[in-house]
Amino acid sequence: MRSLRIQLTLFWALLLGACALVAVVLTVLYQSGSGAQVAAGRARVAQACGDIAARYAQSVPDVAADAPREDLLRVLLHVVLLEAPRVEGGVWSASGGMLGYAYPTYEGSGVKSDVPSAEEPLIVEMARQAGAGRQPLVNLVRGTHEVLIVAACPLAAHPDTAVWTMTRVHAGAIAAQDSLRAGIGILALLVVVSGAWLGWVLLRGLRQVGRLEEALAGAGGDTVPVLERTGIRELDRIVDGFNGFGARLQEARARLQEALAQQHRDMRLTSLGRMTASVAHEIRNPIAAMRLKVDNALAAPPGREAGALTAIGTQIDRLEGLVQSLLSLVQPLQLAPRAVDLPAWLQERLEAVRPAAEARGVRLALRGDAPPQAVFDPVHAARAVDNLLDNAVRHAPEGGEAVLSVQMDAARARCVLAVEDDGPGVPENLRAQLFEPFATGRTDGNGLGLALAREVALAHGGELRYAPREGGGARFILELPWRAS
Repeated sequence: MRSLRIQLTLFWALLLGACALVAVVLTVLYQSGSGAQVAAGRARVAQACGDIAARYAQSVPDVAADAPREDLLRVLLHVVLLEAPRVEGGVWSASGGMLGYAYPTYEGSGVKSDVPSAEEPLIVEMARQAGAGRQPLVNLVRGTHEVLIVAACPLAAHPDTAVWTMTRVHAGAIAAQDSLRAGIGILALLVVVSGAWLGWVLLRGLRQVGRLEEALAGAGGDTVPVLERTGIRELDRIVDGFNGFGARLQEARARLQEALAQQHRDMRLTSLGRMTASVAHEIRNPIAAMRLKVDNALAAPPGREAGALTAIGTQIDRLEGLVQSLLSLVQPLQLAPRAVDLPAWLQERLEAVRPAAEARGVRLALRGDAPPQAVFDPVHAARAVDNLLDNAVRHAPEGGEAVLSVQMDAARARCVLAVEDDGPGVPENLRAQLFEPFATGRTDGNGLGLALAREVALAHGGELRYAPREGGGARFILELPWRAS
């Protein structure tokens, strides 16, 4: 049960059940306490009044035209009311007034025989109505300190004559009843208010969580968004922790970039020593060839200088290309990333090497599903891919193929370019130094193409690696950090 919504709903249901249980307990306590006194008093006076009228009717069933028998009524009043604690009563007739009165359970020091004067008007009125209407009546009169309960029952044998009974109940019973209603009402209000409050808390929390989800989903690429505080303390702790993590991540990325740059510089310095001897060898050979041509031209008869100058120009071009490659290798690359139409850019790379491929009968192919756009430096990246394609065309056999493929690594946010051929592949003994300057297996190469391609990859924050091609051949994989424009 990990859903906050379900937990709050269950909490509200538990609160509802607790309030219902308290309401039941209050009702039971009321029914067993002072609140039941009013109901019990009402039942006592109604029962006593009915018993008196019923017993009188049983005693004199055939004297409907005669006057009421007062002696019998007084006896019945005393007998019946003796069994009804704190109940007094009497008989009233429209023609004779008050015919009898009894209060056998009176708790005073003597026998009470007088009708209460304060309540007599009410008693007479209720007896008159009961006698005239031939229906029993019960009335409650609430006072400051007590509740007066009066019942009146008609005598079936004598029209306009009625028996009345009366008792008093302490006013606390009514107060208890009112308190019960108020308590249950407060509980019901508490349930409604708590449900509304919990609903508001839940809605507010879910709205803020949804806003945070939108902010995270809307973050582009590998950027870490800065979340705004929600005003909810618990959520703000998470927001502050996330923002702090994002800041630390940015710092770690900056330190990583610095470390990569330092590694790049260290690699460049490490290879500088090994490169010095190779550079000297690459420069000494053209110079020696040019000196030989000059010496031969000076010793030869006039007219042979043109051939010597042509050979010298070729060696100078070779030296110039070597120097240009060296400068590109040792100078830091100044990248200018921009949005590139990737399918068109890849097609341009194939067209650049197509003449050389057609001269050797090598087929060119472009595979993969390239995205419409990517962001990188198209000039330097083109130099790297062109060098890889040129090597693939050179090493592919006649009638073979060179393939340029592209795919997106969404998990690592990288654009993966692969150049492969079906040639003999890279010898095992050369793979460890494959990307170092002047490491080459060709007699007509200087090994700077792969070194330059790797420099381009590192400058972009990517990498270049070699993997043997399945079925034979070479496969170079160039990975560049990618993001949609």
